[in-house]
Amino acid sequence: MNARRNLVLIFISAFLRSASVGLLGVILAVYLARIGLSPSEIGFVLTAGLAGSAAATAAVSRYGEQFGRRRVLFAAAVVSACGGVALALVHSPAALIALAFACMLNGMGTDRSVAFAVEQAIIPGLVNDRTRTWALSWYNVVLDTSGALGALAGALPVALAAWQHVAIITAYRGVFVAFVALNLAAALLYVLLDANVEAAPAPQLQPGGNAITQASKRLVWRIAALFALDAAGGGLLADSLMAYWFFHRFGVNEETLGLLFFVVRILNGISHLGAAWLARRIGLVRTMVFTHLPSSIFLLVVPLAPTFTISAIFLFLREALVEMDVPTRQSYVAAVVAPHERVYASSVTSLTRTGAWAVTAALAGELMQRVAFSAPLLLGAGLKIAYDFLLYRSFIHVTPPEEQSAADQAK
Repeated sequence: MNARRNLVLIFISAFLRSASVGLLGVILAVYLARIGLSPSEIGFVLTAGLAGSAAATAAVSRYGEQFGRRRVLFAAAVVSACGGVALALVHSPAALIALAFACMLNGMGTDRSVAFAVEQAIIPGLVNDRTRTWALSWYNVVLDTSGALGALAGALPVALAAWQHVAIITAYRGVFVAFVALNLAAALLYVLLDANVEAAPAPQLQPGGNAITQASKRLVWRIAALFALDAAGGGLLADSLMAYWFFHRFGVNEETLGLLFFVVRILNGISHLGAAWLARRIGLVRTMVFTHLPSSIFLLVVPLAPTFTISAIFLFLREALVEMDVPTRQSYVAAVVAPHERVYASSVTSLTRTGAWAVTAALAGELMQRVAFSAPLLLGAGLKIAYDFLLYRSFIHVTPPEEQSAADQAK
C-alpha cells in the first residue's frame, strides 16, 4: 500500500513539474528574443540552465543517497520555482545567464531534471522486475501528457495580452507566476513521501562511500558515454530552439507553437506504452535502437520541407517514435545495476546527457547565427543516427534479468 501511495505522489509531482517544463520549452527562447536577446545569447541562457542542472546532478550522483532522496526532490522543486521569479524580474543577458544556471532553468521542453534522475531511481524499487518497464512507461506518459498541456499553455502570453489589453511582455509575467506555482505545489507533495522511497542500506558500505562496484561503474560510464552522444544531438534540438526555429522560419506565433508542441507531447506519451509492449517482445536494447533510428531520419526532412504544414508533419512522425527509447533506457539502466546503485546510475547517465545538452545548446545558437539557420537540426539528426549504431553494437549482448530469465526458459 505504501508503494502505491508513493507512486501516486511521485506521478502527481512529476505531472506538475513536467507541465512547467513543457510551458518553458515553448516560450523561453521566444520570450528571450522578444526582450532583445540575440540567438547566441539565447543559446547561452539555455546552456547555463542545463549546466546548472548538470552540476546539481553531479552532486546528487555522489551525495544524493546520503542527503536523502526526499530532500533532493524538495530542494530541486523550490530552486526551480525561483527560476520563474528570475524570468519575471530580470532582463539583462548576463544576469539571466547566471540565474539560469543557479535555478537550473530547463528550456529543452523535456523534463530531464535532477528530480527526474531521482524519480527514475525510486520507481524500480517500488515495483518488481516484470512490471518495471511498464511502470516507467506510465511515468513517462504522465510526464509527456503534462508536458503537452504545458506546451499548449504556451499560447497564454498571446491570449492574456489580448484579453487584458497589455503588452505581451507584461502577459509573460503572469505565465511565469503559474510556472512558480506548479513547482511549489510539486515541492509540497514531495514532503508527503515516506521512508520507503529511500534506498535500502548498501552492503559493506564504507563511511563516506557509495558501495558502487567497479564493474557497475565501468558499465554505467560506457552507457553514459553513448547517452551523451545522443544528448549532444538533442541539445541542438531543444524545444525552445525548435519553437524559435518555427517562429523565425515560418512566422508562426506562440499560439500556433503551443498547439504544435501539445501534439508533439501527446505523440510522445502514446509512444511510451508502445515501447513497453515492444520491449517484452524484442528486448530493451532492440526497442531503443529500432524506434530511435527512423525517428532521426524523419528529423532530417524537417528543415528541408518547403512549408510549415509539411515540416510539422515530419516533426510529428519523428515525435511518434523518438521517445520510445526513454522508458526502455531507464528500465535498462536500473536493471543492469544493483538497487542501491540506481541513484548513482541514473544520476551519472542524466549528468552526461545534461552536460552534452548544455554544450550543444550554446553551439546551436552559434550555428543558427553564423552557419545556417537549419544547421542544428541536420547536425543533431546525424549525431543521433551515429548513437543508434554504436548502442546496438556495444550493448546488444548485455541483457537485463527478465530477458535472461526468458532466454533460459526458452532453452
